[in-house]
Amino acid sequence: MRVTQSKQWVLLAAGSMGWNNYRHQADVCHAYQMVHHNGIPDEQIAVMMYDDIAYNAENPNPGEIINVPGGPNVYPGVLKDYTRLDVSARNFLAVLRGDEAGVNKQGGGPKKVLKSGKNDTIFIFLSDHGAQGLFAFPSDRLYASDLLDTINKMSNRQQFSKMVIYIESCFSGSMIEHLPKNIQVYGVSASNPDEPHHACFKKRGKTYLAGEFSSWWLRHCEKVDLTQTTFQDQFEYVTGKMSGSTPCQYGNMALRKLFISDFLGSSDVRARRRPADLTAGASVPFMLTHLTPSHDVPLLMYKERIESENDPEKKEALQQDYKKLRKTRADIKKTMHKIAERSWPEQGLRALNERRPLTRLHDMKDVAEHFRMTFTEWHEQDDGYILSHMHVFVNLFESGVEVARIKQVITSVRSSQRF
Repeated sequence: MRVTQSKQWVLLAAGSMGWNNYRHQADVCHAYQMVHHNGIPDEQIAVMMYDDIAYNAENPNPGEIINVPGGPNVYPGVLKDYTRLDVSARNFLAVLRGDEAGVNKQGGGPKKVLKSGKNDTIFIFLSDHGAQGLFAFPSDRLYASDLLDTINKMSNRQQFSKMVIYIESCFSGSMIEHLPKNIQVYGVSASNPDEPHHACFKKRGKTYLAGEFSSWWLRHCEKVDLTQTTFQDQFEYVTGKMSGSTPCQYGNMALRKLFISDFLGSSDVRARRRPADLTAGASVPFMLTHLTPSHDVPLLMYKERIESENDPEKKEALQQDYKKLRKTRADIKKTMHKIAERSWPEQGLRALNERRPLTRLHDMKDVAEHFRMTFTEWHEQDDGYILSHMHVFVNLFESGVEVARIKQVITSVRSSQRF
């Protein structure tokens, strides 16, 4: 009898850049070390990360990235399949669907994609900022509409047997809550569609080392036998540990009964009992500290830098940057008020305060992209904060306000303002 061969494919992507967002790349580096240690061949793993953290000027230990205080360096050996400008939503989707021609690799080099087939499994992990219906990359956006369209097409083309998606960002539930229940895809989000996600472990250079969700799912993977542990077991463990946001499950719930090793490989028992694992040692009590909503991280980091800086000139420069950031946030808030009021004169206040469910995914992409291209400088300055206001657009078009009107108002408000 012929035995059908299958492969395990893994796609890991950190969508951010910059020292303030250290945690996203640290999460992905840690995830890579875990699956690599579990025996997944590097040719079946694709990693996307900006790669500006290990040798950042702010890093007190150049060449090191840690994901937990006192933990090991998770940077050595990490694959650098896509870095810098090549870390994009467009490339992410092309890699996922195995489309080498669709990859736009400005940095040159091989165009690694998932060459998965009908008998193979795919595991995806994403870590960054997000909003309702979108996940941020450095220069563009991954929209729920495009992610779902890609997954559905891959399912129809039999490009996988089963797929699991883990996504860590604010409002991450909104990215996968519309996963079909009748295809072989299961997803877990770090938060429900209306919640922010939290950073944790404020340590190195006054930045945050990890995301709350990643800390717990990676910890769990390294302390249990993955050949005997299901995704449901992991979900229950993570849910029981998290306090900052609410993890959610979506898609085909039958897949949560599968063993994690079917997707992520497994280490042997001796390896799991080694003195120090990737989460700082099995014998050390593992507790998360400094839980902080993601969009609050930049301001808190500035405050601490100002307080600890002794050089008068550097302190003054930091204070000016802090004031500029607070002004930008005030301008963003004021602008969203104007857009809501002018788009829906009768009920503008409702659009600011409500949290309507997102059902019109393509409309979200249409409006959010128009806003991003109109206010480009804000997305470059304070992406996490501006994304926390995207619910205003959802409330507007889900309440019946025409998309064309919302876009017209966005353009009008921008042309009448000077920043």
